[in-house]
This record gives sequence, C-alpha cells and structure tokens, in this order.
Amino acid sequence: MLINAAIIILGFWAPWIEPWHIGRRISLLEWLALELSRTGIASFSTGTTALLILASLIAAKAVLFRVWGAAYLGPTTVNSGSMVAGEVMADGPYRYMRNPLYIGLLCMVIALAFLMPVTGAAFALILITAFSIRLTLGEEAFLTAKIGEPYAAYLHAVPRFIPRFRGAPVPAGTKPQWLRAFVAELTPIGVLVAIIVYARNYDPQLTGRIILIFFGASLVVRAFLPRVNVNPEPMK
Repeated sequence: MLINAAIIILGFWAPWIEPWHIGRRISLLEWLALELSRTGIASFSTGTTALLILASLIAAKAVLFRVWGAAYLGPTTVNSGSMVAGEVMADGPYRYMRNPLYIGLLCMVIALAFLMPVTGAAFALILITAFSIRLTLGEEAFLTAKIGEPYAAYLHAVPRFIPRFRGAPVPAGTKPQWLRAFVAELTPIGVLVAIIVYARNYDPQLTGRIILIFFGASLVVRAFLPRVNVNPEPMK
C-alpha cells in the first residue's frame, strides 16, 4: 500500500520536469482536452467535461472492484503485509476474475492520472501496472505451492484480470463483510469524491486535500481493524 502511495505521489510531483525538462507542468486531463480541441473532435470545454466524466466512471469502477473484493476476501487479508494461503476463494467477484483488487487499484490510478502531469501519469501507470503484475505472479506461485490442485483448478477456471461470466464456479456461500469493506476502502472512495468535486470547481488544492483526508482516514481505520481475518482466503 505504501509503495503504491509513494508511486502516486511521485506521479503528481513529477520532480524530473523542471531540472531535466522531461515533460511539462500540464495535467493529462488538460493535454487530452487540448488534443481533442486541436484535432477538431471536440472543443476544449466539451473535451474536458467528457474526460472528467470518464475519469469519474473509472473511479467508480475502482470503488466497485475494491469494495466488492474486500467484502468477500476480508479487509485484514487485503491489508496483510504478507501472502496468506487458506481455502480457494470463489465467491463474489472472485468467481469471474482472480484479481479484482488489483483491477480496482489500476482503475483508481488511471482516474488519478488524469490530474497528474503527463509524464507523471505515464510513470505512475507503468510502475503500478508492473508492480501489480509482479505481485500477481508471485501470489499465484505461492498459492499453487501451498494449496495445490484446488488452486490449480481455480487458475484454469477463472481468468486473471479480464472478467469471464460464463462457466463461473459455483459460489461457496461466503458472507460478504460490506460495512468493513467500505470502511477499509476509503481511499478509492475518496478518489471518486475528489474527481467529482474537481469537476465542479476545478480546484486542484481542494481535490488534493480530499484525497489526503480519505487516505489518512483509511490508514487510521486499517490500523484498528482486527488482525484475525474471518475469511482467510488466498486471493488479493
């Protein structure tokens, strides 16, 4: 979590712009809107509005995947600093894809990238994607070794990132922990709120404060979550 936060902060900061002249201090949102205007596809104002709607939808998708995944996996497993091996989780979003939480993380970073400088957005997206893939492959190897054939069958039945709804495994009846999941996943919720607020007043400082408040609240909540997980399933 802290590594992801550091990457996102560097994406917004983009300290290489002034000393090394790599990119300009213009947000990806503005750059895309200017390109849409330059090519005659849409005016700058219309393009900006459309892009903010797109960013909001992507942020909402991040909330969906993060909260849905955490509700079934259990917030303490999601926030564990080490890999956890238990029974194969094939409930909720894990019936359709193996890594909804990583998809949610990527959606959150994509939404935030609209507000970053262009080079910062590229930096954050590349590193978060690479880091998520590396973690995914490591977890799969770990869980295959720990769980064996049941997990191998799950790997064969459920795709890694792209949802597949046909032929999904039969649900095992795990009860979701919705309230705990919402409380634990305050960061993507804060990103969604911040982008909606930004779309109304175009105030980057207020947007940044909202994200920091939700992120800080998330850290506090996670610190007080019980360390014993109710659903010790493996997939994160």
